[in-house]
Amino acid sequence: MPDEIVLTGLRVRGHHGVFEHERRDGQEFVVDAALEISTEAAASSDRLGDTVDYGDLAQRLGAVVSGEPVHLLETLAARLADECLADPRVEAATVTVHKPQAPIPLSFSDVAVTIRRTRRSWPRGGETRRGAPQRGQHMSGAVLSIGANLGDRLAALHLAVDAFRAWLQAVSPVYESQPWGPVPQDDYLNAVLLVADPTATPADWLQRARAAEHAAGRERDVRWGPRTLDVDVIAVDDLTSDDPELTLPHPRAHERAFVLVPWLTVAPDATLSGKPLAAWLAALSDDELAAVRRLDSGDLA
Repeated sequence: MPDEIVLTGLRVRGHHGVFEHERRDGQEFVVDAALEISTEAAASSDRLGDTVDYGDLAQRLGAVVSGEPVHLLETLAARLADECLADPRVEAATVTVHKPQAPIPLSFSDVAVTIRRTRRSWPRGGETRRGAPQRGQHMSGAVLSIGANLGDRLAALHLAVDAFRAWLQAVSPVYESQPWGPVPQDDYLNAVLLVADPTATPADWLQRARAAEHAAGRERDVRWGPRTLDVDVIAVDDLTSDDPELTLPHPRAHERAFVLVPWLTVAPDATLSGKPLAAWLAALSDDELAAVRRLDSGDLA
């Protein structure tokens, strides 16, 4: 019997349903989630970073319920299960979504849908989401920059690769770089991932990035400060966005050799804001380029 972390009775208002008045007025939904995860590491270390933070889990699941409306409980439950499995340590998740105010013209106590998803079967859609796009599908591709300068830096990058394994198209070599920004700190290890998912939105990539950071024990105490893991969404297809939550493309990527150098190794013809990566690199100083050094022993593939 696997270990479990169980969250029950999470009450969140959402606007899901088939009928117009449900999507307009909203109603309360109740979520139960059981996560199958080994608790050995956390029990031994007594560190929150070695397990799933159930407070953070509640916030993330609540954001799904209060977010984009869907018609069916089945769809909502699947999205919640995806959110649970975004943490690479979770092996399986059982999610129940209750709709106690469902529009049924008879007396009843509850309506609910329960689903179980395992890491083996996730993400939904199986192999069609893991490899090349099928004919006629739109492939949502993203460029992710990963970095770490606290603890076992290389292990943190491996954790990030594993978190995005289902969508991974290419992974760059690892580079060691001097810290960028005003806060004194140790050198980073950096790499770039190319990922693709025909159903993902920019918000999905951001959500997955934050889940990977959380799994690595990332704490956001100091802006530009040291990190156990940093996952930045650099670009998603050719989309542009001035949303402060996720600006696309990343507004400082063109200044960062630790992004451009590894990105160029896996996508030599790529462009950023319509300009070839090589042209952006040529605009950087020799000192900026020298601050990024390839790590021979850092294979993440």
